[in-house]
Amino acid sequence: MGSQNASSDEQMPMIQADPGRRAISFLLTQVFVLPFIVLIFFMLFTFSRKEAFRTDTRYILFGHSLLVDLMFLVLTDLVVILSYNVVLIPLHICIPFCMLMVTITACAPLTIMAMCLERFVAICMPLRHNAISTSRRALMVILMIWILSFISPFVDMLILVSTASREYLSQKTLCHYEIMVPEGIRRFARGLMGILGMLIILIIEVVCYVMIFLAARAASSDKKSASKGHRTISLHILQLFLCSAEIVCPYIENVVAMQYDFQTYLIVRLFNFLVFSITSRAVSPLVYGFRDEKFFAAMVYYIRQNKKLYITFRK
Repeated sequence: MGSQNASSDEQMPMIQADPGRRAISFLLTQVFVLPFIVLIFFMLFTFSRKEAFRTDTRYILFGHSLLVDLMFLVLTDLVVILSYNVVLIPLHICIPFCMLMVTITACAPLTIMAMCLERFVAICMPLRHNAISTSRRALMVILMIWILSFISPFVDMLILVSTASREYLSQKTLCHYEIMVPEGIRRFARGLMGILGMLIILIIEVVCYVMIFLAARAASSDKKSASKGHRTISLHILQLFLCSAEIVCPYIENVVAMQYDFQTYLIVRLFNFLVFSITSRAVSPLVYGFRDEKFFAAMVYYIRQNKKLYITFRK
């Protein structure tokens, strides 16, 4: 298949990129990624230590969101390290890795939507909240999120295995998802479906957020509380915008690649990666970890405990 050589052609500019620029890009990525990995890991530790969090639907979904974000950041950083060192991986190893990455990426907006629906039930249907929102149903929702997220990469894998030549499947490559969709028309269709799916999620979430905001405003005479709720909703919308922009970024990068030089394309791609892929993973901890009083108090408690252990160990 002639189009299957696209992945090899795409690798060459990455291999030939200026070493200085590649080093700067690598360092910037580490500066952005590593602090978030440490923060999210500690928040997962906090979540796992308290039974109250593990049995509350809201916190279960939040814990799942943290897990998905942590997996995304760790795997993304691994890809960056491999690309920086120009490590070529056999395609049969790269394919499941790419499938996992795309599944995790798709889990993020679906988890946000589930968290939004849980808050909608809690605020707009308080009398039915305990009956509807249970830990067992939260786990079932998480399972459904993973199944739905896995469908697209699974279909792409089946099409690739059934249509690609043996030579293509036996080559070594820089690991990126385009190797699974070498045909341009399939990439376009996949991107279009992704945008459509994100629009549906956005519409559902915006409607829920508006109803939540109106219900909270009507039920509360405390302007400070209403203002806090408004800021929380604004942060959720920011997170959704970042997730949506991440889908559109490849199209922007393709336009830049066609109209400008390769170095400009690399700068735009690095900017999109740091802002829309990495930063969007920091909004969840900001919204729920630091603004939730119970969770924040638990984090402070374990930080102090670990500090005491560290001081004792040093002595």
